[in-house]
Amino acid sequence: MDPKTERGAGALVLFSGGQDSTVCLAWALGRYARVETVGFDYGQRHSVELQARAAVRGRIAERFPEWAARLGEDHMLEMRGFGAVAASALTADRAIEMTARGLPSTFVPGRNLAFFVYAAALADRRGLNALVGGMCETDFSGYPDCRRDTLDAMQAALNLGMAQDFVIETPLMQITKAETWALAKGLGGEALVQVIVEDSHTCYLGVREALHPWGYGCGTCPACELRARGWEGWAAQDRPAARPESRP
Repeated sequence: MDPKTERGAGALVLFSGGQDSTVCLAWALGRYARVETVGFDYGQRHSVELQARAAVRGRIAERFPEWAARLGEDHMLEMRGFGAVAASALTADRAIEMTARGLPSTFVPGRNLAFFVYAAALADRRGLNALVGGMCETDFSGYPDCRRDTLDAMQAALNLGMAQDFVIETPLMQITKAETWALAKGLGGEALVQVIVEDSHTCYLGVREALHPWGYGCGTCPACELRARGWEGWAAQDRPAARPESRP
């Protein structure tokens, strides 16, 4: 575990209960003495994602006793007003397709920016220095608020506006979905991979009836396709384990 200052000994993970945020939670638990999680109810079409959060946290605490001692409180923040304003295919009954702007209809405008404002306000109260998110610009859906440049600007704005020294950590930013599976195995072995497959949720349509090798989901929405493609790429390499980098 990296030495940290007393204030910086803790991290707040933006935790949706999906594959990426589960890997980020494991990553943070391997680095920080205290790790808390925060979820956001922004009016998602399906409550499955919110239910998966508790399942993943519980399974991690059960299977990884050394992490359980570091796993702190979970927080759920209500943001339904924001979700109503920034309507998308994730918050309204709309088709999942490309829009005239060249962005997927699943893009919720400013969602990650709003998440980090709320998370930073919570972290300020909780005395946590690191904000950890699963954003990625290698295998992603074209969301502009997933780019590292965006989050660098967000970090600067938060620190200026709150007179703080927050660090936005994005351990998945430069790796593919196949490499994310490998990182999961490197962090927690096959036990963590099993937690991701059985308990996490990524499917945009909220499907939990069909269990695939890579996890539950409809198998056809963009989130499922990306997750499945990553699994297949990882499996084709005989499921290697990757050691986490020293910096995100």
